[in-house]
Order: sequence, then structure tokens, then C-alpha cells
Amino acid sequence: MTQQNPLTIIHLVRAPIGGIFRHIADLAVAQVAQGHRVGIICDELTGGPYEAAHIERLRPLLPLGVRRLAMPRAVGPADVAALFRVREVLRSVKPDILHCHGSKGGVYGRCAKGLGRLGGLNQGTAVFYAPHGGSLHYSKSSKEGRIYFAMERFLERWTSGLIHVSAYEQRTYVEKVGAPRTTATIVHNGITSPELEPVVPEEDARDFLFIGMLRDLKGVDLFINAIEQLNRESPTTAWIIGDGAEDDKARYRDMVAQRGLNDRIAFKPSTPARQAFAMAKAIVVPSRAESLPYIVLEAAGAAMPMVCTQVGGIGEIYGERSGALVEPDLSAIAEAMRKIKQSDFQSADTDYLHQRVSSEFSISVMERRIMELYRAA
Repeated sequence: MTQQNPLTIIHLVRAPIGGIFRHIADLAVAQVAQGHRVGIICDELTGGPYEAAHIERLRPLLPLGVRRLAMPRAVGPADVAALFRVREVLRSVKPDILHCHGSKGGVYGRCAKGLGRLGGLNQGTAVFYAPHGGSLHYSKSSKEGRIYFAMERFLERWTSGLIHVSAYEQRTYVEKVGAPRTTATIVHNGITSPELEPVVPEEDARDFLFIGMLRDLKGVDLFINAIEQLNRESPTTAWIIGDGAEDDKARYRDMVAQRGLNDRIAFKPSTPARQAFAMAKAIVVPSRAESLPYIVLEAAGAAMPMVCTQVGGIGEIYGERSGALVEPDLSAIAEAMRKIKQSDFQSADTDYLHQRVSSEFSISVMERRIMELYRAA
């Protein structure tokens, strides 16, 4: 399994959106540059024009292209049909490595391994699973959590190795699923050298930026309420950039309107991160749960002042400055935003985070470590 003996690699994920797809795309392109035959299987029902354009740019870069199939978000009978659609692609490609990302990708890929030839895989195919949070966000005491964690444990039998993006995710897996019966390795996400160039705010930049999936897990409601609080003291403007389920997008727009903030908060569909960074003076990541979010790495690389919550693996990015992180609580987030605004959007953490991300979180390190795991399998 060397560059002279290229591997056939398939990355399997449901939703081609957000940091999880950014991770897959970066990894796939880096693997192609090393001489491997790489392709992606993902859902055709998720994402908007931004995601579609991203996939079309990515497709010709991968020897095995990007195959989009219908994959339901909710667990149900439609998953059986989706698994058979995935099987047909795997049968035609016969990958050496099947790298599954997220809960649904993990279920489909490892069930295909369990089915063997019926699942479209050769006996020697190595199947890796990266949760990227996924089912690990559920509580151990919830009905859904108990079901999903039992499934995770069962599917370990068809897993060549677990790949965690943070130590936090690895600890959570052990706590909720149990000590894994296969290898488990931490490989941090990484960004590219061009992403380490500082971004200068535009002249008409708004005060604060939220960018990401529009859902409560990401703290959009906390962001809106914090902007409302700051506007009671002085005019404060913000962008909310991203996409999500239609009912969630409508709910957040209603929240803004009900609070009389239509002239303070503007919405925009998914936009390239560095383009979005230039549209604001500081970024807020008010998440209630994360693994190791790319948006924090990207914002640190852009030398952008940040307010982040102390969840998931964000502390691993902040290192010795993790004391600057706040709880996913309205008052804590609003107070941190107030301090940054009062300091004229200057933060003592900005230079430190820029240097830390530059040295510790690179795509080349991420790709090399993952390829070592493939070769060991």
C-alpha cells in the first residue's frame, strides 16, 4: 500500500454540508495528490446551491467522482433502500478502503461490510468509521441514545478502526458506547496554508458573524438573543450565514422579526468562510455541542476575534487559552461579545490562536496520519 501501489478509497457520508464535508473533500483531494483512486458517496437530497456548486467543482478532481444517492435523515424503512443503492456503487468500485463519516455513513458502510459480497464489498476491504459527533450528541438516558449506542457497539464488529477528530469525541465514545473493540485513533482536522492569511474586515462590516448550520445545536437562538441584549445598550449588527431545514430557517427569521431586529440581523445562504469573515469584525461560535469544528480553525487561521463556547474539542484548539471559552449560556455569550465590542474588536487570544493553528492543525498532517491507519489495516 504505497504510492506505487495506489489504493481505491471511497468516502461515504449522508449530508454533504458543513465541516464534515469540508473534512472529506480536503482529505479526498489530498489522497488523490498522493496517487490514490478516490471517490465520494453522499446524499442527493441535502444541501442547497452552494453545496451543489461545491460538489460540481470537486467532482472532476476525484478519479471516482461524487455519487449522490437518496439517503433519509430520519431512521426508518427508507434506509434499507438507501443501503442497497450504496451497495450498487460499492459493487462497481470494489474499494480497498471504505471510510465512513457520520452516523448514517457509519451504518451503511459497516452493514455493507457485514453483508460481504452481498453488500458490494470484497472480503479484504478495510472499513473505517469517523463519528464526527453524530449519534454521540445524544444523552445516554434518552431512548434515542440507548438505541444508537447499542447500534454503535454492534457495528464495531465490522469496523477496522475508529478515527476521532478530537480527544473529547474519543472520551465521549468510551463513556456512551464503551471501550472500543477495535483500534481508535485521534486525528485532528487541519486547514491549508492559504487559510492562514489574515482576513481584513470590509469597510461596511457588521459587528458579529454566525456561520454554520441553522439549528439549535449550533446555538443560533443564543446568538439572536445575545444580539438583542447588546442592542439594548448600543446599536449592534450581525450576519447569520448558513442553511438548514426550512422550518428552522423560518423559525429564526421569526425570532429576529419578533425582537424587532430586522434592521440589525441579516441572513445570507451558505457562503465561503473567508468571504464571510470579511463581512464582520468578530465571529461567534455559540454551539451547544461540537467535535472539532472547522469554523474555529478557519477563523483562527484568518486571525479573526472569536467568542466560542466550551464544548466538544474546541478547548483542544485553544490549548492553554481555553479559559477564554464560555459556557453555552446566553448571559455568558452576551458578556463575552460585549467585552470584544468594548475593546474595539481586539482580542489578546487572536495572535496566539493564529500561531497555534498554523503549527498544530494542518491538512498534510491529517492526511499522513489517516493514510498510515489505512496502510496498517
